[in-house]
Amino acid sequence: MKIARISSVILLASLAIGASAQDLKSDAAKAGTETKKVTKDTGHVVASGTRKAYHKTADGTEKAYDKTASGTKKAYHKTASGTEKAADATADASKKAYHKTADGTKKAVDKVDGK
Repeated sequence: MKIARISSVILLASLAIGASAQDLKSDAAKAGTETKKVTKDTGHVVASGTRKAYHKTADGTEKAYDKTASGTKKAYHKTASGTEKAADATADASKKAYHKTADGTKKAVDKVDGK
């Protein structure tokens, strides 16, 4: 009877070890699947964040370009207007100086001629 008992104990022990090994294998597979899912989800979140950052950067660059272009046009028009005003003022001053010189020359000639 002792042999039967020992064989029963050995049989039960081997079944218990086999069952716990099967549980460990199942747990490891389940953990691997969960890790895979989490990794996929993380990848999707990173990709989504990257897309959002790209679009925000593109929008910001476009806005900066538009503002720079607008500022350049304004500066161009102000410079052109200022240059035109300066040219007009210089032309007016040159005309006045010319007429004053001509009048002075005429008066000097008249004095010499005795008029």
